[in-house]
Amino acid sequence: MGCGLSREKDAGGGPRRRPGSVGDVVVFLPGLRVPRSVDFSQALAGRLDEASSRLSSLRARVVDMAMQESAAALKPKRRAAARHGSSTANLLQALEDYLPVLLGLVKEGSELRHGVHFVWTNQEDNAEETAMADAWYEVLSVLHLMAMVCLLQANSLLLPRSYGDGYAPRVSEESRRATVDVFLKASGYLDCAIRQVLPQISSELRRQLPVDLAEGNLKALSLQALGQGVDMQLGLAIDSPKATLAVKRRLACEMVKYWHQIQESIPEIPVSDGWGKKHLLFVKWKYVEAKAAAYYFHGLILDEGNTEKSHGMAVAALQASEEFLKESKRASEAFHATPPTSRQDILPFEHFAFQIFLCFILSIRTLPRWSPTPFGTAKYMLDKIPKDASSKVKINQDLYTQERVIGTPPPLPDFALALKPDDYDLPPLDPLWNKEDSRQ
Repeated sequence: MGCGLSREKDAGGGPRRRPGSVGDVVVFLPGLRVPRSVDFSQALAGRLDEASSRLSSLRARVVDMAMQESAAALKPKRRAAARHGSSTANLLQALEDYLPVLLGLVKEGSELRHGVHFVWTNQEDNAEETAMADAWYEVLSVLHLMAMVCLLQANSLLLPRSYGDGYAPRVSEESRRATVDVFLKASGYLDCAIRQVLPQISSELRRQLPVDLAEGNLKALSLQALGQGVDMQLGLAIDSPKATLAVKRRLACEMVKYWHQIQESIPEIPVSDGWGKKHLLFVKWKYVEAKAAAYYFHGLILDEGNTEKSHGMAVAALQASEEFLKESKRASEAFHATPPTSRQDILPFEHFAFQIFLCFILSIRTLPRWSPTPFGTAKYMLDKIPKDASSKVKINQDLYTQERVIGTPPPLPDFALALKPDDYDLPPLDPLWNKEDSRQ
């Protein structure tokens, strides 16, 4: 039977150093869980020499790469540059290579499941190091890390870059489209962990899992990936002249639904730890931001009606959007200021365009201090939207009494959620295990 042990140490045995800053953050992940070295040869007591050698080699590669990626979080300036390269892709490949060999320890009838104590360090849990003598715990940790690596890749793709064409740094449409697939991939890994791995772990051991691996947190992170995927789709729709208001409203309302489910799923995270508090603030920020978008597009559609009632509801929706936008800005500032601090000096293009869009529609006179110089679609919106959309609010305010304008915002439409996790199942066993079986 497996057992669990938690303690507060790093790989060197002392208190683990926490980063003071994590640099530019567009996609938040609650820290990397990092594996520590284990000795398979001793644990397997001389049996299965080839399997032991492969496991040791593959896991050592994962440990080395994960440690480098985690250490980069302590050097945010270097970290951003590194993640534009291939480091996360290499780590993901190393994990994918390791998993089929690891699954041999948990195959049906195997006596090896509880033979190795697997040790990982955690970010969001007060007990920073967790060791369990259960190979299913290792499988769960590997899938979680695969998902987190995908979120790192998404964050890298969404950091503005200079293309040497005379324009300000920006996020390309290609990068934004690519992140949707990366988000779905991350969600698929977490969904697999919930469906295929957690049921294999006893209730007793599940209670000992670090908060990073609690079922509610896995579900919340899976939904977060989907919610941010819809966020990217909305940004692309805002840029597209072919996308209708109805499409933009549907995407924004879906975002609200995803972030509401995230709030419902996320477990109690120790807020005394900076990572936990930062995680909760990120969820709050994105939830309120989604509401601002949804009420804004809902208001524009209601304003297309010809009745006093529809116009009054439109203004109420736009006013609600303004309030949520202000709350979102406060939540964003609180998130970035919470240790480990982060920054978002330049927004991804679709976020910037949307913020400019809302600022002028809702007559907010001061733009966010981290706004970049507008270009492309954003410049077009700066020229056109203030005249077209702000006039709608003014006309409605002139037509109806103030008492009529101020009211409860209309309910948002309820749309089915379109994005689903990628279909991902645990891979088949490495053929190595067939050789080992034939030798016994």
